[in-house]
Amino acid sequence: MAGPTSPSRHSAVDPGSGYCPATRTFRSLRPHFPLPPPSLPLSVSHYALSLLPPSTSAAFLVHATSGHLLSYPDFLRRVRSLALSLQSSFSLAKGDVAFILAPPSLHVPVVYFALLSIGVVVCPANPLSSPSEIAHQVRLCRPAIAFSTSQIAPKLPRVPHGTVLIDSPEFESMLAQYGSVPMAEAMPPNQVEQSDSAAILFSSGTTGRVKGVLLTHRNLIVLLAGFYHLRLQRAEHEPHPVSLFVLPLFHVFGFFMLVKAFALGETAVLMERFDFVEMLRAIEKYRVTKMPVSPPLIVAFVKSEIAGKYDLSSLQVLGSGGAPLGKEVADGFRERFPHVEIVQGYGLTETCGVGTGTLGPDEANHHGSVGRIAHHMEAKIVDPTTADALPPGQRGELWLRGPTIMKCYVGDDKATAETIDSDGWLRTGDLCYFDSEGFLFIVDRLKELIKYKAYQVAPAELEHLLHSNPDVADAAVIPYLDEEVGQIPMAFVVRKPGSNITESQVMDFISKQVAPYKKIRRVAFIGSIPKSPAGKILRRELVDLATSVRSAKL
Repeated sequence: MAGPTSPSRHSAVDPGSGYCPATRTFRSLRPHFPLPPPSLPLSVSHYALSLLPPSTSAAFLVHATSGHLLSYPDFLRRVRSLALSLQSSFSLAKGDVAFILAPPSLHVPVVYFALLSIGVVVCPANPLSSPSEIAHQVRLCRPAIAFSTSQIAPKLPRVPHGTVLIDSPEFESMLAQYGSVPMAEAMPPNQVEQSDSAAILFSSGTTGRVKGVLLTHRNLIVLLAGFYHLRLQRAEHEPHPVSLFVLPLFHVFGFFMLVKAFALGETAVLMERFDFVEMLRAIEKYRVTKMPVSPPLIVAFVKSEIAGKYDLSSLQVLGSGGAPLGKEVADGFRERFPHVEIVQGYGLTETCGVGTGTLGPDEANHHGSVGRIAHHMEAKIVDPTTADALPPGQRGELWLRGPTIMKCYVGDDKATAETIDSDGWLRTGDLCYFDSEGFLFIVDRLKELIKYKAYQVAPAELEHLLHSNPDVADAAVIPYLDEEVGQIPMAFVVRKPGSNITESQVMDFISKQVAPYKKIRRVAFIGSIPKSPAGKILRRELVDLATSVRSAKL
């Protein structure tokens, strides 16, 4: 794939926005950092180990409910033993795929690191998926072996080397089969090239059928290097970082943050099942300093009355991603938790979860933005109709290019060609714009825009307004077919407990704040908004629900 535009054109780059009129692209304004030479044989597991501070003896993994923990030496002993056991028992080779279907536990990260260290491609999936969804995923990735639990394994089809049950005595023996060694020798000898496949992570499927995103070791190494060099710039006397994982480990956000936590010597607290009150207890008990979260969880923090009953004083940073965060929600959170910084970011599974982000309090206060272009990345805004690249302030589809862009969609050459062009640009499908200071603003998904007469209405904008209503616990907006105007905005609303807000009150609340064509013209009340594990609204389910109700009335 083509790399960033040549250094000879740097003089033409606007130092404020990063925009280069000559190439019509936006360049990262972040300082570049050194990367391992691409030709150096290196797995992401070995690279992460090389970054880990020597003689680290702190807890790496903690089970939030039971309190069971794994120290760094114990974790590495298990990783090495499992890697060697898998090679000897199953003859797993570089390039084989391992399908992982299990809830979060102390075993899952061991499986990830062991497989990555020997070049086996990690393919984690949602354990709540249906058998038919799992069958589709297995057809895409064609695994040689699977890892699961005794309760979930029956949903898996047969794979060549069978399924290893991580809650079995046999698995425990694999973790202890080989003795401990010095931390520097904790991985099997590296036989992996950076260009080798590392992971197949499944896209959310919110706007189409789930796809398998193939990421390389190089993709993950570049991302890891960025976090490592950022940490070197921070204060030396910060408290020991403790991250609470409320996002699933099979999702790109949770998957990579786990690898990052290891490389930086952090403690990762894992929740097997998400529960809001249990999360608050874990923050208090383990003195959690940071959490990767989705915007709906920030909404819950703002609107929850019980949050004030727990000591959350240790919390310093929330890393928000997966969906746009509204200004009203961000302001409400800062008012209630002024000591906590919200770091916003934007990325896709196809970009290793990275694209843009905010750094420091000043950038975090750039309300409504998902930050500036990440290190080693470049972008352009493309008019969906004319395909012209646009300057700052103009809305269009965001295209990204850089060393964290996926290799391909497995088993789907057509989708790959439609997403990545011959110059290496990845079409994100998101309608966005950059301002004059290089901050990116997400308007909405191109495929989710509501076409009212000749106007385009962004559901996310209306959802942000609905979240600012004290009687609304959650909301989603979808297009509803209308013979006269094409589509009208329809809101699904979750009332806050004790609220009796009506359909007309919801519509009046919005109509006072938007142009006439953006008005919500239909409202349905619902118990909860269906969402992906990353917090993305599953609009297709709501569209299907609205359609079925409409059909029933005809």
